[in-house]
Amino acid sequence: MKLSAVLACRNQSSRLYAKPLQNLDVKNGVTILDYMIRQMKFHSCIDDIVLAISEQEENRIYQQIAKKYGISYVLGDDRDVLARLIKGAELLGADNIFRITTECPFTYYDNLEKVYEYHCKNDTDFSVVPRLPDGAGYEIIKLEAFKKSWDLGSQKHRNEFCSLFIYENQDKFKIIKQDAPQEFERLDMRLTVDWPEDLIVMREIYAGLNLSPSKPLEFKRVIEFLDKNPKINSINNWISSGVGRAWY
Repeated sequence: MKLSAVLACRNQSSRLYAKPLQNLDVKNGVTILDYMIRQMKFHSCIDDIVLAISEQEENRIYQQIAKKYGISYVLGDDRDVLARLIKGAELLGADNIFRITTECPFTYYDNLEKVYEYHCKNDTDFSVVPRLPDGAGYEIIKLEAFKKSWDLGSQKHRNEFCSLFIYENQDKFKIIKQDAPQEFERLDMRLTVDWPEDLIVMREIYAGLNLSPSKPLEFKRVIEFLDKNPKINSINNWISSGVGRAWY
């Protein structure tokens, strides 16, 4: 079985332009996407990474990023994110897709190997770790489940909410929810970048913990930092993520 991280990339956004390219570390020019790619490389169960890039001209910079890190990329329809993810997985011959969105730098990787092993042993269509801070979770999806979602779903299931069809049709898929330790089930924290307030918080975490792309993230430290700095947490924890938190 092969697990590939397929990352949907585009710059257009109604709230904050070019979210994956926003700097976590302004001084050293470390972007959100830089940090995410480097963190994935610490996990051997992720066999490879591919950027699924919108074909709009403004997104050509992501091709340069793929070349910088020696990873693959595909181009596809700007709005049909699901088709881009499928195309990226097919390029690499992946059986399963590791999916996180490219504006979420602080992913909870602690149980990834365990979740993926269970996913494969039980021939699972979709594995998710719910109730983590928004932006900290990930999904593991069998490629065939995403193809089924595209075939049976409508346009609303093919945009950035790629697993929405699976969520709305759970009887059609084998789904396993793997819990994180209770101490990390913090819905009062938000670790995604969708608004300028989010970016402020991510930069505060990065600087406050002296993080680096060359060191694996200790997720517990992120939780502890926000608990010790409630004023920083309050900058963005009131923002609702709506449909994006369907699995919560």
